Amino acid sequence: MNEYEISIVPVIEANYDRLTQVEKNIADFFIANTENMDFSAKNLAEKLFVSEASLSRFAKKVGYAGYREFLYNYQSTFLQKKQNIQEDTKVVFNTYQELLNKSYSLIDEEQMERVVKLISEKKRIYVYGFGGSGLAAQEFRFRFMRLGLDIEAVTDFHLMMMNDARIHEDCLVIAISISGQTKEVIDALKKASGKGASTILITSRNDERFLKRFDEVVLAAVKQNLEYGNVISPQFPILVLIDTIYKNFLKVDQDAKQAIYYETVQKIVGRYD
Repeated sequence: MNEYEISIVPVIEANYDRLTQVEKNIADFFIANTENMDFSAKNLAEKLFVSEASLSRFAKKVGYAGYREFLYNYQSTFLQKKQNIQEDTKVVFNTYQELLNKSYSLIDEEQMERVVKLISEKKRIYVYGFGGSGLAAQEFRFRFMRLGLDIEAVTDFHLMMMNDARIHEDCLVIAISISGQTKEVIDALKKASGKGASTILITSRNDERFLKRFDEVVLAAVKQNLEYGNVISPQFPILVLIDTIYKNFLKVDQDAKQAIYYETVQKIVGRYD
């Protein structure tokens, strides 16, 4: 894997909303630029049709004493790489990258369409999971309820057992188990299947018995001891899948769903105006 590079682009992005329109035009240039060139104030002012004073104000807005200091740090993106990064830190970043690559390899676009169809058609959705998978189940709920879905996360064993009384053919039950060996979650999904509900299992374990029993088995990327949080948060590959499912769900009747989303967000934001 390539060395990780220093970049002040995240600093620019973090301060973007504080900038004037002229300063945002300058920021857009530095964020998008990949070429090492003559960044002198005179040359860049001519190139961007702004004043040198605007460059100075921009630099100060994003946290630097002036354009000269900003430029020194910005050019380091092209002139050097971070050589002293600790090996333990590299392990974390490399693990995330490995899991992203694996997640990309496992994505089945046709399956995503089937999953989206089930989510769209069912009147009520339950998402089961314990521990890190339970946190992912909550995130699944938060993401999709903003679009108006009747969805609930069940992350307690006793509630999962009691919830079985509410399962029927118009329900979709999604179970999350990275290891595929969380007996309570798997058993609850089996019971839901037995009551006629549609079922989806998100797991890293490609077990033939799951394929025969559940409507969809969505494979998540895995790394040794991932479920125990050995290096990174174990729910990370699940969150990648949730984002992928969400994006595919959103593109179907996108305008209507976006309208619901913005209305929901506006109600939340409006409380703090």
